[in-house]
Amino acid sequence: MSDTHESAATKRMKQYYQDTDFWCEFRYSPAYGLEHQPGVTRRDPTSVILVDGTYHIWFTRSTGPHFGYDSGDLDKATWNWDLADLWHATSPDGVHWTEQGPAVTRGEPGSYDDRSVYTAEILHHDNKFYLVYQVVQHPYLRASLESIAMSSADSPYGPWTKTPEPILRPSFDPGWTPVDPDNPLLGESTGRFDDLRVHDPCLFFRDGKFWLYYKGEHIAEEWNLGGRDIRWGVAFADKPEGPYERSPYNPISNTGHETLLWPHKGGMVGLLTLDGPEANTIQYAPDGINFEIKAYIRNPPIAAGPFRNVDFDASPLAGLSWGMCHVASDDGFGHIMRFDTARDRVVQRNAQRIPF
Repeated sequence: MSDTHESAATKRMKQYYQDTDFWCEFRYSPAYGLEHQPGVTRRDPTSVILVDGTYHIWFTRSTGPHFGYDSGDLDKATWNWDLADLWHATSPDGVHWTEQGPAVTRGEPGSYDDRSVYTAEILHHDNKFYLVYQVVQHPYLRASLESIAMSSADSPYGPWTKTPEPILRPSFDPGWTPVDPDNPLLGESTGRFDDLRVHDPCLFFRDGKFWLYYKGEHIAEEWNLGGRDIRWGVAFADKPEGPYERSPYNPISNTGHETLLWPHKGGMVGLLTLDGPEANTIQYAPDGINFEIKAYIRNPPIAAGPFRNVDFDASPLAGLSWGMCHVASDDGFGHIMRFDTARDRVVQRNAQRIPF
């Protein structure tokens, strides 16, 4: 057979080998102090930051069982991120953790965050700390709108000051009418990928602006290409508390559940998992918006928060060297573990110099 003939798959494989700096696998180990505890949910840890020799994370914490949207009791928890608060934990080594108690709690009845505050991310910028997170107002129904809010502090230990309103709301059109009033999510889509919920925020300062990456969910969502139709967007602001303006390129992904990104050489790298046609890939966007697949991965960490105090330009995976993630459990009470990036097989493969 002539060596000049190459299938499309062979050509793609060559590209994958050229991009092996983006490829990795993962190892998992206990996060002592944040292990499984019946009756307590710990989930969605933020990125890990190092301040004065101490590692810090924040995470969603709730207690008690959950019953779904259709329990008939509006005061019962729907899911294990409902009726939740944001808690703070510290560690001397990234392995052994101590809960420091609640950092940001639900608001007073009638406030925009009176039902739940959860799924946070942290940004340390100009000696100030910013927590961005999603909120929902009581009651928590299948058609409840979810927004992104912010709290700030001068110390990782708080006290935390909330913004008076969410910093990003869904692009819901109040004129939209469902086909069936008893099923408010059934009907024609508005065409906006984030008209029902904006959440899983991830905040960066780049190019002189604050970039707020987020996950969008839309009305009339259907199962699409093997997963939920969930995509990412990004919005920009001159100040961390906003106002934020959505990118005209939104949505900027066709895949992805939690938003997990880190900077690299002027662009942004993202780990996209769980939902959509490009699930379990690492992608890179030189401009932070137009992402291309660089590697396919296996067994990625769920709701991962990577260690941030690194030289992001050292390698494409510097921003994913290790961190914390959450693990579901059979009894419904998730817990937090540590993940570490493993590249052994890449090293071995390169050493073998597999020819094409």
